[in-house]
Amino acid sequence: MQTALSMCADDIAPGHHKSTEVHRNEICTAGRWLYRRGYIPYSDGNLSVRLDERRILTTPRGFCKGKLLPEDLVITNLDGERLEGCNEPSTELPMHLFVYQQRPDVNAVSHAHPPIATGFAAAGKALDKPLLAEMIITFGEIPLAPFAIPGTPELPMSLMPMIADHDAILMANHGVVTYGVDLLSAFHRMDVVENFARVSLVTELLGKQSLLSDSVVEKLLAARPPHDI
Repeated sequence: MQTALSMCADDIAPGHHKSTEVHRNEICTAGRWLYRRGYIPYSDGNLSVRLDERRILTTPRGFCKGKLLPEDLVITNLDGERLEGCNEPSTELPMHLFVYQQRPDVNAVSHAHPPIATGFAAAGKALDKPLLAEMIITFGEIPLAPFAIPGTPELPMSLMPMIADHDAILMANHGVVTYGVDLLSAFHRMDVVENFARVSLVTELLGKQSLLSDSVVEKLLAARPPHDI
């Protein structure tokens, strides 16, 4: 039997034009994948997909993301009002809606608490040092948004200056939000953020960081496709 992790590449293929049923199954698979990676303990975190110009499919409030069923998910409008489903949408749905508003190219949002990256966020440290070529090509840098209380209007506003130019953001004393053209891109980015956080932590523990030169960084940024992984 395939695990959720081994099914990721097959079950969550790139592309936005899918049936609602497929999107429901994909969010459940992504929830199990993130849960088993230790990125979203119990009811932490949330996922959403833009179904069309009017509707958002999102995870429900207070549910373990590793045990979601397709029927547990909620469909809302762009104001966060429930259209379908018996459960309440995540309290952090306004953050997702704000990302969709600011980034028409984004069709999926992932919010999680991967422990190493969240540790950097709790320490007030962005992941912005030029340590790995792949990270610069993928993200440029991963900025740190100031602390805002989860589930309040202040949270999306804290991200506003960074959303347009970044595909992943650390949230101080909170966690990480990533987004992309589809769900696969969004949670792949979450995995890349956590991997880079691990590498960054190792270099700090070793007491040495060999940073790439400004000229190399400039060349890598020039080779980076906009908002692409």
